[in-house]
Amino acid sequence: MIFLMIMCGLMPNTGLKSRRKVQGARRKEQEQKKSEKGLHVAVGVIKDRDGRILISLRHDNAHQGGLWEFPGGKIEPGESVEQALARELKEELGVSVLEIAPLIKVEHEYVDLKVLLDVWLVTRFSGEPVGCEGQEIQWANPENLTDYSFPEANAAIIIAASLPGEYAILNAEDDTDLLTDLKTILDNGVKLIQARLKRLSEEEAKQFFELAIPLCKEKQAKLLVNSAVKNTSCINVDGIHLTSRDLLALKQRPAGYEWVAASCHNRVELHHAAQIGVDFVVLAPVLPTKTHPGAKAMGWDKFEALTASVNIPVFALGGMKKQDKGLSLRAGAQGIAGITAFLV
Repeated sequence: MIFLMIMCGLMPNTGLKSRRKVQGARRKEQEQKKSEKGLHVAVGVIKDRDGRILISLRHDNAHQGGLWEFPGGKIEPGESVEQALARELKEELGVSVLEIAPLIKVEHEYVDLKVLLDVWLVTRFSGEPVGCEGQEIQWANPENLTDYSFPEANAAIIIAASLPGEYAILNAEDDTDLLTDLKTILDNGVKLIQARLKRLSEEEAKQFFELAIPLCKEKQAKLLVNSAVKNTSCINVDGIHLTSRDLLALKQRPAGYEWVAASCHNRVELHHAAQIGVDFVVLAPVLPTKTHPGAKAMGWDKFEALTASVNIPVFALGGMKKQDKGLSLRAGAQGIAGITAFLV
């Protein structure tokens, strides 16, 4: 028996070696996939009751040190994004997350690091934020975020954090009372509006904007003009919304506008919009729509896949109702856009 035990101890355990070899190969494959994907980070855009956003200053010895950031941190193995964000905000700021919603996902590759920023909007929390790790923190108005120096990957987050979740399209039809519709949209609390006045003459459009601009300023709403309107550079609005045709004709972002948006219907248009540096886009049609009955709806799965391919905020357009906003957020959208959705 002793002889057999000795012999067994001397004999190579080929099964064990084989398993170790497989496990090693698996670990190597997992590390390779992890390296390809980059560092997965949960990020929180925390808003207070006044709409201000909390930012913190990165320590000098950290990656991208000395720059401002939106708080958050690395997602640990076994954690969901929501769990990681709640843990990080408790550790960094001493606050407990009560209500969050997805905002945007940003993939960015630095010279020394590839990151996937999984960004969530934090609208309710308990506790008073403090710099628990000795970091400086500050509340900033959304329109002032560009005054701070952020890491390059945060550019899209700043835009998304500054945008609302609803984008109303004011459409000029033969039987439309534009000013009445505009007042209804503003009374419904919409803060981002596109004037799509393709059927108006240049003079009619000018007269409309003379009345519309003061109304929007009074309600602190942003007003964009559709690029199909002639002489848009002479209209003192907050930005321009490019038709898909005008978008593809451009090689760079049009100058002179605070906000530049665009209409997209496919991957080519979407990637061109990102390439020239537009601030946000609408992607349509997601669902069947009365205004374009012949257009084939892409559905939520395709919308989500297309949205994930760019680092810019995307509004879902086409057949949208107010109750679709939550569904759009889960599909990676900034929110919903619509012609009739905000008129009720």
